[in-house]
Amino acid sequence: MLNTHIFTFNLFQEHTMVAWADGPQCIIVDPGCHHPTDFDELYAFLEGKGLSPAAILLTHGHLDHTFGVKALQEKWDIPTYMHPADGEMPDRPFNFPFIPLEDGQMIKIADMEFKVITTPGHTPGSVCFLDEGNRLMFTGDTLFAGTIGRSDFAYSDYDDEIRSIMEKLIWLDPAIEIYPGHGPSSTIGNERTTNPFLEPFNELGEDVPLEL
Repeated sequence: MLNTHIFTFNLFQEHTMVAWADGPQCIIVDPGCHHPTDFDELYAFLEGKGLSPAAILLTHGHLDHTFGVKALQEKWDIPTYMHPADGEMPDRPFNFPFIPLEDGQMIKIADMEFKVITTPGHTPGSVCFLDEGNRLMFTGDTLFAGTIGRSDFAYSDYDDEIRSIMEKLIWLDPAIEIYPGHGPSSTIGNERTTNPFLEPFNELGEDVPLEL
């Protein structure tokens, strides 16, 4: 079983997520902790649960999802995983080292395992982290409950984002619970049938061509 805890940090109301299984090691997804009180809240939770961070996973490189990376690296000397395409965004001067991700890669950390699904669109290097066994996925700002991520940045692409969702996400097990970078959680099945941004594709059982 994968346990999760969601924090809401910074002015963007970003979700920083902690995940852990049976052991004391955990991962931190998209550490948006920025204000000292954010860090205090995170550290108090980890100490209270007896958890020790083993890695940082980044769904993409936007500042609201990466504010806390450098501080956490310095505190625990842990690796950070991010797609290299986001390390090259012109307005994102990253000052932390990271391990590059690639599509289909399996990340094994302690007793946890995640599949990397590249979903460019919101940013060139957006990814989702799927725990197939526990039917849970961290979707970052690619797929939200009832909507999708912004694509009006200079480096974003709306067509790529829709293609990423339709080709790689929406046909997954409908019971998979999604944890986005902002807003409420949902399921693949719910987004498959109700998300207005995925119309006219949201009819159960419909054989939908993926060429957009």
